[in-house]
Amino acid sequence: MTGEVRDNPEARRYELELDGQVAVMTYNLNPPQLMITETLVPEALEGRGLASRLAAAVVADVRARGLVLLPVCPYLAGWLQKHPEHADVVHPTYRGILGL
Repeated sequence: MTGEVRDNPEARRYELELDGQVAVMTYNLNPPQLMITETLVPEALEGRGLASRLAAAVVADVRARGLVLLPVCPYLAGWLQKHPEHADVVHPTYRGILGL
């Protein structure tokens, strides 16, 4: 699969373009906190693992930038529950809510 996840700070979203369409994770940044609010994948791209790729890239970026993740987005919250090894970047309150 081609396409790289990139941060688009002007649009406040991470983007993954594929086949001329863009999957996104939107956010609000208030350092040191990064709140992920929504994950959107175009219907034509569903089922190809793009949301998971976005989630992994966001977690890696949060870790690299020394931020704390606030996973308000239901998709990201569920992804984190399936990948508890990333609990260290999640805000303690959300860790409790998600059972991490």
